[in-house]
Amino acid sequence: MNVADYAVQVFTNKGAVAHAAAEVFVNLAPQPGGSRRPFRVALAGGETPQAFYERLASAECRHRVAWEQVSFFFGDERAVPPDHPDSNYRMAHGALFRPLDISGENVYRMKADMPDLEAAAADYERELHTAFEGERVPHFDMILLGMGPDGHTASLFPGSPALAECRRLVVPVTDAPKPPPRRLTLTVPVLNAARLVLFMATGADKAQALREVLKGTASPDQYPAKHVRPGPERLAWLVDEAAGGAL
Repeated sequence: MNVADYAVQVFTNKGAVAHAAAEVFVNLAPQPGGSRRPFRVALAGGETPQAFYERLASAECRHRVAWEQVSFFFGDERAVPPDHPDSNYRMAHGALFRPLDISGENVYRMKADMPDLEAAAADYERELHTAFEGERVPHFDMILLGMGPDGHTASLFPGSPALAECRRLVVPVTDAPKPPPRRLTLTVPVLNAARLVLFMATGADKAQALREVLKGTASPDQYPAKHVRPGPERLAWLVDEAAGGAL
């Protein structure tokens, strides 16, 4: 992987990254009064995605998308109730779904709060097969991802057995190195099947990992974001100056 092969845009700060990500989303999503077509997106958690969701719900963006045609999924979720502060669903609901009055029928929550994570993973995989009409691997229109300072993305952490999963679409994680340890995550084949994977990375603590992911020689198992390789025209990185300072 070489940084020159991928679309990497550097912006001044987190707000500018969120603004740019919103423009990408709006330009790809169905437009009001346009052709009726489904648009399926998998959401990410974190502070930068939250700023992006808030931008989509703003007066400047909200009327530019036919929201009834957009279906929302999740790339990963923590094993907490949906009203817990650590819940990715809770954040997306407060920043995006509630302000835009998104129908519950258009939101596919990962139920990682179920006692049996294996059953929860199987349930979400069945939902994906139903929503994507039996596609063996779903082709999302857009998958949003963040990256941790250790190079993890979604809930795919360095050295995790989940990185080697080739058949399942959703797997449980029981030993995440950051709390909470129990989670659900989409697998690498799902991420790489997307029509567009949009990474957002902000903050100086991401600089070393970002350089390694885009230009380094370490194993992808050490920096899981390196596993996300859908192709040069289907992968974009939006980063701030702090995160991109080592490129």
